[in-house]
Amino acid sequence: MHDANDNRLAVIGGCPAGLMAAEVASGAGLRVDLYDAMPSCGRKFLLAGKGGLNLTHADSFDTFASRYGPRREQVEPWLRAFDAEAVREWARGLGVDTFVGSSGRVFPSDMKAAPLLRSWLRRLREQGVRFHMRQRCLGWNADGSLHFATGNGTQAVQADAVVLALGGGSWAKLGSDGAWVAWLAARGVSLAPLAPANCGFDVAWSEHLRNRFAGEPVKSVGLRLQGDAAGRIGEFVVTGHGLEGGAIYALSARLREAIAQQGVAVLELDLAPDKSLRRLIDEIDHPRGARSMGSHLASRTGIKGVRAALLREVVPPPDYARPEKLAGWIKALPLRLAAPRPIDEAISSAGGVRFEALDPQLMLRDLPGVFCAGEMLDWEAPTGGYLLTACMASGSIAGAAAAACLRSRNR
Repeated sequence: MHDANDNRLAVIGGCPAGLMAAEVASGAGLRVDLYDAMPSCGRKFLLAGKGGLNLTHADSFDTFASRYGPRREQVEPWLRAFDAEAVREWARGLGVDTFVGSSGRVFPSDMKAAPLLRSWLRRLREQGVRFHMRQRCLGWNADGSLHFATGNGTQAVQADAVVLALGGGSWAKLGSDGAWVAWLAARGVSLAPLAPANCGFDVAWSEHLRNRFAGEPVKSVGLRLQGDAAGRIGEFVVTGHGLEGGAIYALSARLREAIAQQGVAVLELDLAPDKSLRRLIDEIDHPRGARSMGSHLASRTGIKGVRAALLREVVPPPDYARPEKLAGWIKALPLRLAAPRPIDEAISSAGGVRFEALDPQLMLRDLPGVFCAGEMLDWEAPTGGYLLTACMASGSIAGAAAAACLRSRNR
């Protein structure tokens, strides 16, 4: 039980970052009240687990840390304090075993998010965390109290410290609507504009491709941003507006950056990554007799269906009669990506509270006693366990720092 005279921490946001901050802070002896605008906690967490909850990854630490790109320097200290193995140990503490899949992704043994979330919320309640749902934070009142909109009007809440874990700007219907940007900006907090991450992109398809192949997966292809030395093998889905899927999401930061700088991003596809250019030339140059070029490509090179349609979108008709040219197109087919899809369609978002506005313990330099965690900070990572691990790790840092801050005030 917590003593009534204990310091009070308000955690705003029932996402994994907020829940972890509440767990760490309540474990350190603080009275913790958690507020969320939604009727229940962890809604985006539950959605992420619909196809199997990817908790973290079994990469080496260096590989894991590299997934945070230009924000590695800022995120790596979080991971050193709360890494992938810590995530698995935390899950075990909730009675949930995990396993490593063939891709190195780590999942709960039953693949489900809901049982894990239920156990987590139960433990938080047992630690004394009090939950206040359907309470939307609108910032601060003039007297420094927190200002909330509720179903019964507004209320003011006094807290000794605050952890903000309000999510990014994607999936507004699940609570991540970015509304906090306005009231943090009004307090002078330095913010990077929110932008879609782990998102799809627009491509100006022909009507034929859009009508015939939207929804078709394209598996085991090479992808790279034109001009980059290295690429990756992956898969994506052709949609009515362009491209979606895991391989596209993994490149979304680079693609978005190219569009911002140049107005367009050129994505090069290798439609036959298991074949050399020389082998493709020989296969295409093989006599085809009375067969159509489409039948010839399908039988000799395996280029058919949606791959053949993608080829037709780009390759000038005369080049189909030139094996060297056609093989070159197959190995490096350029698709022009015009824009990322809207942020509310994205799995996550980039931008948010700049690290320059925070101290190493994630406290806002200009708002002492106010800490930030999770996706509302200016970092991004590939979807799945990388996002979740860093969100939880940042929540752990913020919760511990809030407890330390309040202890130091009382000395």
